[in-house]
Amino acid sequence: MKLPATLTLDTAESALKTLRPAAGSGPWAIDASALSEFDSAALALLLQAKRLAQAEGRSLQVLGAPPKLTDLARLYGVADLLGLQVVT
Repeated sequence: MKLPATLTLDTAESALKTLRPAAGSGPWAIDASALSEFDSAALALLLQAKRLAQAEGRSLQVLGAPPKLTDLARLYGVADLLGLQVVT
């Protein structure tokens, strides 16, 4: 799944409706590279994706996360939970 460029409280509901794990048995990868405008709703969506993946016995991989998303996740204390690495 590829996240949209804008993922805020105003757009999260429509993005959440499309949130479905890809078929397969390996990690569920979500491409966050397009994110340019986002707020904590993006983190909420990723946490829901993690719950859905875990319900299927899978892990979640967030690919291409912008540094600001990682910073926001660190601020909220969920960077490690989402597997987001802080680049220094």
